[in-house]
Amino acid sequence: MASKILKYSAFLFVLALIVGGIYYLKLPNRHKAIIKTQVYHKLGLVDNSWNTITSDSTISLITPTFVIDNIYKSMEGPKVMRSFQLDYKKSDLVWITSFKTQALSTNEVDQLSNDYVCHTNIDFYDGEHYSRWNLNDRIGEQYPRLTSMSNGIESYKFPDGFGFPVFTDENLFLATQTLNHNIKSDVFSVKHKVTLGYQPHALFMKPLMSKTVFVMLPYDDSKPFEGPTDNNPNMCLPVETKNHSYIDDKGQHLSGHWVIFPEKATYRYDITKQLQLKDSTTMHHIATHLHPFAETLSLRDKTIDSTLFTSNAENYTNKIGLKKVTSFSSAEGVMLYPDHQYELVLTTNNTTNTNQDMMASMFVFLYDKEMAEKLKTYKRKQ
Repeated sequence: MASKILKYSAFLFVLALIVGGIYYLKLPNRHKAIIKTQVYHKLGLVDNSWNTITSDSTISLITPTFVIDNIYKSMEGPKVMRSFQLDYKKSDLVWITSFKTQALSTNEVDQLSNDYVCHTNIDFYDGEHYSRWNLNDRIGEQYPRLTSMSNGIESYKFPDGFGFPVFTDENLFLATQTLNHNIKSDVFSVKHKVTLGYQPHALFMKPLMSKTVFVMLPYDDSKPFEGPTDNNPNMCLPVETKNHSYIDDKGQHLSGHWVIFPEKATYRYDITKQLQLKDSTTMHHIATHLHPFAETLSLRDKTIDSTLFTSNAENYTNKIGLKKVTSFSSAEGVMLYPDHQYELVLTTNNTTNTNQDMMASMFVFLYDKEMAEKLKTYKRKQ
């Protein structure tokens, strides 16, 4: 009996390996990276620990090791996620003022090319954050992304006197992902170092709120991968339909991650609803997220036919990747109005002879009048 059980167990194990192997081989590159990274970390094949370095004004989080064994385009590479606090031992009000992400060697000292930085997202928990200020009507109103750094724009700081107010024991969330557009033959490892700068509470500080706006394009849900046709020339070809897909008020399916074809193209999308402006306010900072082969992304006020800011993307000429993406920063600010219409205009130039993928987002930081009023009543607990 025991020998039969052993044989059946061995057979089932081999069968599971075969079925699992077939399933794995059919997965897209992104999902394969997730599985491989989990295996590497859970089995301890590479360093699976986080290293946190703190000072009175910064916190740096150094990730576990990422193994780069393939071409990983934007949104495909190995990634890690974790919650963190600036200082769980205190509950002091501070102001986040700067962000930076770097690619490091596994010795956590030597800096590598930021070509291995896809994107680094910093989120806050809106239920925890807004309930502390009795701003409960904001909870669930929009995705609570504070900011994102990405290839070409890996660090930035707010204008002097501006910041995002948080408590040191407040939970934040970090997700950072690797990128590799060019190295095909070698297997190598990297880490990411993510640093947030902050300063103590001061009465002169002005609070910012983050609004994420991004280009979305329509696609035919019944034939999503048919792309534009003679009958539907305005349809896009989504990279996939499980992620970055949305449905508007009219039932139209939209994709925020789509295919661009060789040569130049221009895309427009109305972002008035994404901004959710309830009152006139000033815009003080913009961080832009683009993929290679983007050239410009402009924020326009359609009502007055004016371009408020154009982010320029400099692409490498000898390889795939973004060398630099410009950002907007102004202490004076630019006025935005709730009765105006706004749009993003993206220009691309796919200089290759194959299709490429594209995303185009702006993280727009606006003066938060409502939070400013709440801050006037804040008294530090003794």
